[in-house]
Amino acid sequence: MTIAEVAEKFDLTQDTLRYYEKVGLIPKVKRTSGGTRSYTEYDCGWIDFIKCMRNAGVQVDALVEYVKLFGQGDSTADARKQMLVRERDRIEAQVAAMQCTLDRLNVKIERYEKDILPVEKELVITHNKE
Repeated sequence: MTIAEVAEKFDLTQDTLRYYEKVGLIPKVKRTSGGTRSYTEYDCGWIDFIKCMRNAGVQVDALVEYVKLFGQGDSTADARKQMLVRERDRIEAQVAAMQCTLDRLNVKIERYEKDILPVEKELVITHNKE
């Protein structure tokens, strides 16, 4: 796949894809004899992984380290797993905090609909009678 096709597929800019490769977020992409990047399904798998992790707030430095470790082979499997566990734990804490916020908002919305809207409607009716 060309860089344009991959950019469209993942809703990323071509500059973002070049950046991912430049900083080591994805392994080096093979090139055609003319020097054009030629993305494989393997490359697309990395892009999908990186995009997912970035959307979850995983830092670029952590992902670069993960890719480096991956490139070093099976001897780094435990280190990579620990990185993933740390990120999972961080994301779980964020999800819990967001759930708490969502629950609070739902209570406020329910109160608003139950207590405030009826009072506001009565005020409008009373105001219109005057």
